[in-house]
Parts: sequence; C-alpha cells; structure tokens
Amino acid sequence: MALPDDVPRYALGDELVSPGSVGFEEALARVHLRHIRPRCLCQPEGVPMYIARLGNGFIVKRMPFTGHCHGPDCGSYEPPLEMSGRGEVAPAIREDLTTGCTALRVDFALCQRPGRAAPMTAGEPSGCARSPGSRLTLRGVLHYLWEQAELNRWHPGFEGRRPWAAVRRHVLRAAQTTLVGGQPLAQRLYVPEVFSAEQREVLAQRRRQQWASALPRPGQPQPLLLVLAELKQLLPARYGHQAVLKHLPDLAFGLDAALARRLTRRFEAVLATWSADSRLHLVLLATAVLSEHGLPSLVEVTLMLTTAAWLPVDNAWEAQLLNSLVHEGRRFSKPMRYQLTAAERLPTAVLADTETPPTPLILVDGSATNAETDDRTTWCWSPLDSCMPGLPPRRTGPARPAWSPLQEGEARGQSHWQTSHP
Repeated sequence: MALPDDVPRYALGDELVSPGSVGFEEALARVHLRHIRPRCLCQPEGVPMYIARLGNGFIVKRMPFTGHCHGPDCGSYEPPLEMSGRGEVAPAIREDLTTGCTALRVDFALCQRPGRAAPMTAGEPSGCARSPGSRLTLRGVLHYLWEQAELNRWHPGFEGRRPWAAVRRHVLRAAQTTLVGGQPLAQRLYVPEVFSAEQREVLAQRRRQQWASALPRPGQPQPLLLVLAELKQLLPARYGHQAVLKHLPDLAFGLDAALARRLTRRFEAVLATWSADSRLHLVLLATAVLSEHGLPSLVEVTLMLTTAAWLPVDNAWEAQLLNSLVHEGRRFSKPMRYQLTAAERLPTAVLADTETPPTPLILVDGSATNAETDDRTTWCWSPLDSCMPGLPPRRTGPARPAWSPLQEGEARGQSHWQTSHP
C-alpha cells in the first residue's frame, strides 16, 4: 500500500509501515517482542530507531544522539550536538532503551526536611566540586522539557496552533517519560490549565488534588512542587512579594524579599526585555513549598523568555530574528543552551530548509572578527553594526514536508500517533 509523503516510513524487518496505517500498533507489538529495531526511511539506508512500551501501547523513539543522522525534513531530525548545549549535560540525561523513559540527575532540592527550610535561590547555583554537566540545574530541566516538547521547533504548519493549552499538553506529554529523583516527573510537575471563569471551582479542585501529596506531614520530608507556568506579574505583597501566574488568577505564589531581590538582579536584562515588548512570554520553572493550608511559596526559580510562538530567545535581537523566520515561513529549530553561559556562542537558529542543511544563524557582537565567522554555511549578523542581512535562500525543488509527532498531527485534527522523539 502506498504511504502518504507527509508522514514517516519505518521498515520493521521486511514490513513497511507508517503511523496511522492499518495494523501499525500491532506491527510494533510483534517487532518489539522479536527485539527488531525499526529503521526510519527518511534516509535511503534507513536510520535505526527503537520501540519502547508506554502504558498499554508502544512508541517508536529515536536512538540517543542520532538526531543529526536523520533527513532535515524528518520529525526525528536534530542539528548536531555541537550546535546545542545538550552535549555538555549528557552525563545527567540517561535514557533507558527498554522502557523509553529518561532519568534526569538534578542539582536542586526535591524535598524539604522537617525543621530545615530549603535555600531560596534565583537562577543557577554557585559552582561546586563536580564534573560540569553531571547534574541538571533548574534551567537545564526547563530547556530539556521544552526541547522534548518540540517547542523549540518551527515550520509553517504550526502557525496559529500554539495556544497555552497546546504548550501545556506537549510539556506534560514529555514529562510522562521523564524521571526525576526516581519518580515520574509528571507526578510532581504542575502546569496550570487554561483558566475559565465558569470552571473556576472545578479547576481549583483539580489543582488541590494534585497538590495534596506535597502538603507537609509531621516528621516526614516534604516534597517540593515543580511549577511551570507563564509569569504575569511580580508584585510587592503585604509580606514580601508575590508572583502572579497566567491562568491562576485566584492564587499567587509568595516569595520573600531576599529571593525577589536575587530574582530581579539575576534576570534583570530578561525582565527588562519582557517589560518592553508585550508580545513576549516569560516562562517560569520553579520549585515551591506548600504551607499547611496549601499556600505556595517559591523556593528556586528560573525564567526563560520566548516569542509569541513560544520559541525561546535570550534577548530582543534573537526575538527579531526568530520572528522574521516565522514571518517568512521558514523551517528551523532553536538550539537550547541548557547550562552554557551567555559567553559561549551558539546559533540563534538552525535552518533545515536550505540547500545544504543544517545552516546555523549566528548573532555576533561588535568585537567578533571576520576570521571567527568566515564560513560559507554560516549566516552571521552583528545587530550593533548593521541591519539584518538577507536570510539564506530555501532549497529549490520539492521536499517532503516536515512531520512532527507531537504537533503536526494535531494541526491536521488527527490524534497523537504512537511515536516519540527524545
């Protein structure tokens, strides 16, 4: 049977299948039992994948560190690791090829001991005596989730398809196959549902049920919540300060004056950029502790600036470039910095629709020399010195449309296919 050109093809031994085709899940079950590796046919020779059990079904997943082996139009494609901060934190990310779950080693507290308050911090902790990248910071976990949810990718089919409900759904789906502290991250991660005045009490009740396991119990360590949401406001309160989150108008998160000062100092440039452009979002990932009455206070916080399309950016120049790419209908990914410092250069975007992809787009400051950026495959722009140059041209000729297992099926009104790309 001929398969459509806009979905991936897998070779399961001698059988050619595609998500959504008749008998696809049954074929995965048979191959999983026989320990046969599927091959993604985005390349003529095929790229090895693996099958993992998830709940009552099976999923096809990309083999670790093989994203660059896939065709640029394939949903499994990723730019090489040197174009991302992911390589620096590889020791902290362990994927189990049997279960399909990924365990993260983190360097922030997941619980609070009785009589001992967790230290309240903003941003990244100070250095210590361990190998770089051996544990993920809070920012590293946020970047990991965003990348797994494919929210750092763009192609024209995503236009108008990324409301908060979709962002939440994809983040929670990524959390389902992620372990933190030996437990599923989805059990500990709270992402607010879209607020509805008519459903106010129903939403509040669901929130209280999810938070019940994090309430303090005498003599026991108290689990900390992980909260991922869009920040709406930071405001003074009667005591200390409070963070108001989008879709949570009936509840604010407390933070003491010291944490508020550290937060505004650590993220001063990010907060100023966000304040200056109402189109930008500011995503918060934080650990939070609940009082005995269920009132939350922030413990550790990190912030991430994004465009209106939820594409991560570090500053206004990056937002300008990514908005131009979206406006031009380009296909690209935004490399996630993870724990790399601002001084360590990464591409702002990597185009996948040029004649010779991947094509990195790099922003440089005025001190960069021509020798540092003299590469025909690299596009460079120094915003302080010049206007944005023309973007690299698209390749000519037909190309198989990119397919995203998490998002593009939904853009066509289809259900989520049983595939995943870590």
